[in-house]
Amino acid sequence: MRAKFSLLILFLTLLLSACGPKATEAPTAIPSETPIPAPTLTPTPSTPLAILVVPADMDKATSDLYQKTVYDLAQASGFRFQVRNTLTAAEALDSTLKVVIILPPDPGIQVLAAAAPQAQFMAVNVPGITAGGNVSALSNDSQLDISAFLAGYVAAMLTDDYRVGIILPKDNPQAQQALKAFSNGMAYFCGQCNVFNIYAYPWCVPNYPAPCFPQAIEIPSDEKASAYGAYADLLMKYNVETIYVYPDVATDGLMTYLGTVGVSSISNSMPAQRPASFIMAMQPDTVKAIQAAWPDLIAGKGGVSIQSPLGMTDIDPALLTPGKQRLADQVLQDLLAGRIKPLAQ
Repeated sequence: MRAKFSLLILFLTLLLSACGPKATEAPTAIPSETPIPAPTLTPTPSTPLAILVVPADMDKATSDLYQKTVYDLAQASGFRFQVRNTLTAAEALDSTLKVVIILPPDPGIQVLAAAAPQAQFMAVNVPGITAGGNVSALSNDSQLDISAFLAGYVAAMLTDDYRVGIILPKDNPQAQQALKAFSNGMAYFCGQCNVFNIYAYPWCVPNYPAPCFPQAIEIPSDEKASAYGAYADLLMKYNVETIYVYPDVATDGLMTYLGTVGVSSISNSMPAQRPASFIMAMQPDTVKAIQAAWPDLIAGKGGVSIQSPLGMTDIDPALLTPGKQRLADQVLQDLLAGRIKPLAQ
């Protein structure tokens, strides 16, 4: 009984304590707002700009090639890239403009270069432009000694018994050098060739009725282009099967005629309509020249004359097969590097 009474007293004590006032909680401090400083922006240079100026009437394939070339270079260097048909001095004032590559016609390169001294200009085969200051000039020199040597090498490689010849203008000292280079190219491929050579045997002249190769025929400067085919006929009297046509006389009519009579031909450019049995052309490779010049242009180094390396173009792979093309290309690289001298005695 006493135990129950004790439990009742304990219960009432607990009940009364629960109904009493609650302890006052200490207020939670509200932190004061600390202002966050505005970020400081560090100015960065604007992305440099490269511009390619191409004429609106350039054929699409060539224009696309130049655009892709400069675009790829600009992208790899972190540059912006634009293509324009014209460029004014006011547009050249853009401080981010660093490189301008211009194809003919001349939009006024000297004025543009003076207006934009922060940029490097490269004139690609633009007549009358002299390198200097911030203007570099890419020349269109076809390097005739090298192209003639390579033509002689390829002609000998593809022709039975090395029955090759050359058509050139008369009384032209540069063409005479090309004749020597052509003969050297033939000899470089075939060694002694087991035939008479006009330089090894001076008495063996083109009009001598003997197996003397290379045969050569000269066209007088006052001859009509319509008569050029008759000179080719004179070469074919000696069973010449492959002919290199010097650029000055390589008319479309003559090149087409050679194809119609079954003669293979090489020249420095191919006619608009490809002749039958046309092996290849040899042109300055401006794309490679632009690619080689690019590092100096973006580094602000300019004012130099640039030589385009020679390249084989318009190759007929059925005539100059891939394996033989590799041989010819190696000879070309050796010529360009100076390891082969096209006019060596």
